[in-house]
Amino acid sequence: MQITHDEQKTLAPFQWLKKPAVDGPPAQRDPKVVERVSQMLKEIESKGLDAVRAYGQELDGWSGELEIGAAELKKSGDALPADVRTALEMGYERTHRFASAQREHLTDFEIEVAPGVAAGQRYVPVSRVGAYLPAGRFPLLASAFMTVGVAKTAGVPTVVACTPPSGEHGAHPAVLYGAYLSRADRVFAVGGVQALGAMAFGLLGEAPVDMLVGAGNAFVTEAKRQLFGQVGIDLLAGPSEVAVIADDTADPAWVAADLLGQAEHGPSSPAALITTSEKTGRAVAAEIDRQLETLATRDIAGPAWRDFGSVIVVRDRDEAVAVADILGPEHLEIQTGDDDYYLQNLTNYGSLFLGPWSTVAYSDKGIAGPNHVLPTGKTARYNAGLSVSRFLKPLTYQRVTEGGTAALAPAVERISAFEGLAAHGATASIRIDRIGRTSGAFDSVPDALREQL
Repeated sequence: MQITHDEQKTLAPFQWLKKPAVDGPPAQRDPKVVERVSQMLKEIESKGLDAVRAYGQELDGWSGELEIGAAELKKSGDALPADVRTALEMGYERTHRFASAQREHLTDFEIEVAPGVAAGQRYVPVSRVGAYLPAGRFPLLASAFMTVGVAKTAGVPTVVACTPPSGEHGAHPAVLYGAYLSRADRVFAVGGVQALGAMAFGLLGEAPVDMLVGAGNAFVTEAKRQLFGQVGIDLLAGPSEVAVIADDTADPAWVAADLLGQAEHGPSSPAALITTSEKTGRAVAAEIDRQLETLATRDIAGPAWRDFGSVIVVRDRDEAVAVADILGPEHLEIQTGDDDYYLQNLTNYGSLFLGPWSTVAYSDKGIAGPNHVLPTGKTARYNAGLSVSRFLKPLTYQRVTEGGTAALAPAVERISAFEGLAAHGATASIRIDRIGRTSGAFDSVPDALREQL
């Protein structure tokens, strides 16, 4: 959702109360990051677990056991305050319930496309998933629900997880408890690039994973990009983004709080207000300045708002939709008197939050149900967030009878001959010859097709 100089030109007809101070996206695909990740992955692939351990010592100061044992994982919740533990259990239950409903709506089917010709589709889960559970400056406790838990709900047989090592237990206890609730098969205290490489190359006592999922810093994101093709990935996410569409019915203090709630993810996290009311826009901007004065994370949220924040005033709801679809934000809140209109007309966003009571933080913590691993950087134009469907392969099949050959083979012969692909045509001809070219049945097929068209 970073607003580039060219996009500012596109949006020039609208009134800007605040433009981003930085032209273009935050530092992604930094050449130094790309080079460093490439070097690390090559070394991990060639030297194996020795390189993983060496990077763990160098980058995380960790030389202990890599795997968190099952007993340690199970009792990880004992180290947490009771209210935190209860909140995590609630988050897992809500995320699991929503993912289960998604799975129930993905149904296998088979149809008859012509007499004697059946075609169908089955949803089959991938076999092995590797989940990265970030635990840096701010451990994201719900990450396991969204990655490990949703993969398990999809029916993935094996899900391994890696999280940066810390403390005497090898990893953050709340992150471990989230992994335990989410039914991770194995959990390892391995962070960053070395974690993704270890899972992709099969260095943790498990076969290489088929898919890598989970958010992380620029190095983790770049590692996923470079490993894509060797393994599947969910998406390339980050930095976190938020936009709010508000009119004169919105409470400026609530809008400001929600914008800052995502800006505190990092100093390069964009936050945008799109409003049909100049009065509301100015009130929100003033409220942000006021709230930053006492915000504990103002050293992070402040630079994010200063450098990547924006306030755009539009004339009506149609223009608000047009601007939002250009931005394609990861999180999009709607605080208006006509929320259903936006639900029906917006097309580019990661996840939508309708009404003033639907703050993004509810999703971030897993309490609302839908996944918080979402597309960023305008990739919402063609991509959607992580869901149970991402772990399922919609595999198709065909079943043709001898009688059904009459509906297919003649057309395949003729198309293949036109293309000059003789062997393709022969696969149809050999079947026609087996049942015999009689009664002119095949000659009538093109006419029948033409009538249908």
